[in-house]
Amino acid sequence: MPWQKNYDQIKVLEKAMQAFWAHGYEATSINDLVKATGINRGSIYAAFPNKHELFMRALEYYDQVYRRDHLQQIADQYAPLDAIIAVFESAASKPDGNRPWGCLLVNTALELSPHDPEIGEFVSRSLQAVEEFFFYRIEAAKQQQSIASNLDSDVTAKALLGLFLGLRVLTRAKPRKATIDAVISQARMMLE
Repeated sequence: MPWQKNYDQIKVLEKAMQAFWAHGYEATSINDLVKATGINRGSIYAAFPNKHELFMRALEYYDQVYRRDHLQQIADQYAPLDAIIAVFESAASKPDGNRPWGCLLVNTALELSPHDPEIGEFVSRSLQAVEEFFFYRIEAAKQQQSIASNLDSDVTAKALLGLFLGLRVLTRAKPRKATIDAVISQARMMLE
C-alpha cells in the first residue's frame, strides 16, 4: 500500500514559514522544523527534498499571503492614495498572534539573496511587485486628481519602495514609535 501523508501541507508551510521568519534560514535547523510543524523528519523529506526546497515553498506561501493577498485587500479597501499610506501603516503595526516583526522577504533579501541566485531572483520579483503597486496607485490617484499630475510616478514609486524596505528593517528591530511615525510622515510628504 502506498504511503499517504497525514497532515495538511498548507498548515505545514505556515508553521515552517513562521519558524524561518522568526529565526532566519541558517538558524532554523531541520529539528526546529520538525518541532514547529509537528511532523517527523521522514515526512518533511518525503514532501520536500531538502531544507532549501521547504524554505522556497514557505517563502512562496508568505509571498502569496503577506504580499499579494495583503496588497490586493488594501487596494480593494482604500482609495489609491490612501492605499499607499495604509501599506506603510500596516507594516508599522504590531504583529498579531505568533507573527514575528519585520518581513520575511526583506529578511531573506538580507540573509540569502547575495548568495543564492534562485532566492535572489524570487525576492527581486516580489519587491518589484511592491514597487508596481505603488506606481499604479500613484497613477490611479492622478486620474482621480487626488495627487499632483506632474509627480513622477516611477521615481516616487521607487523612493516609496526604498522607504518601505527601510521601515520593514526598522520594525524588525522594534524601533521607537517616533521613528516609525517619521517614516510614515515622510511617505505622506512624498505624495503631496
